[in-house]
Amino acid sequence: MFQKAVLLSFVAASAVLGAPMRRAVTDTDVLQFALTLEHLESAFYADGLAKFDAQAFADAGFPDWVRGRFRQIGEHEAEHVKFLSGALGPSATQACEYNFPFNDPRSFAQLSMPLEDVGDSAYVGAAQLVSDKGVLTDAASILSVEARHAAWVSSAVLKHQGWNGPFDSPLTPDAAFSLASLFITSCPSSNPALPVQTFPPLTLSEVAPTPGANVAVKFTPAQGQEQAAAGPKFVAWLSGLGTVFSPVAADGSTVVPPGLEGTIFAAVVSSEETPSEKNMLSGFTFAQFPFDSHVDTP
Repeated sequence: MFQKAVLLSFVAASAVLGAPMRRAVTDTDVLQFALTLEHLESAFYADGLAKFDAQAFADAGFPDWVRGRFRQIGEHEAEHVKFLSGALGPSATQACEYNFPFNDPRSFAQLSMPLEDVGDSAYVGAAQLVSDKGVLTDAASILSVEARHAAWVSSAVLKHQGWNGPFDSPLTPDAAFSLASLFITSCPSSNPALPVQTFPPLTLSEVAPTPGANVAVKFTPAQGQEQAAAGPKFVAWLSGLGTVFSPVAADGSTVVPPGLEGTIFAAVVSSEETPSEKNMLSGFTFAQFPFDSHVDTP
């Protein structure tokens, strides 16, 4: 089971990267955003591997090759940072300060899977914003590696499924940033502002809920959104290319819908429409729905 501390210990992060006004997104913006995520992932692996040596992984019940593979993943993320920084030149976004809620090799491994899923889905969602086919090809090359990372962690390390379903969920920059910002405490003031809107962080009372269960939904409405937050609310669960909605009751709870599998991204919205800046009341968080192998036969 996933440890509650991995997700429930998130605290509200400062809006350190968002641009104050919405503007058109350029290819350079997409690269800066990708670099922001790659810095985060690179720092995550560097931090975890510095804290936990081979003996710590062995004491946590992992075979010795697990830490070795995590080292390779960390090297991949560092190479992504180097590649994107080189493409952007002197204006490249610099690394921020981060706070990752893990306290042992197992919680480190559990957090690495959704982080890789966020990276994968962020690249998928940003693809439609890229106009240069060369940039798109480079992004696709990184995307496929992020997906392989997530599949390996989930299946080989955590002994769960190697995928979420037939489709990965695309995340808009707003959605992906709301997830990344959970781990960011501060950034250099010289970093270029990203064209994203920030949203209040969301927490769920269970990180691996059972379909049909009641879970508590908690967020603090942003200034100016109090009236909208007092009206009808829904949890939007991104599942592949679709979205499933569950109403939020007056006591702040919602019933988890059936059919959710793998890493699922969830946000509170004011209407049963695809989450966007127009209806999002909170940022996204993620929930885990591990599933066993199954085959449907005619």
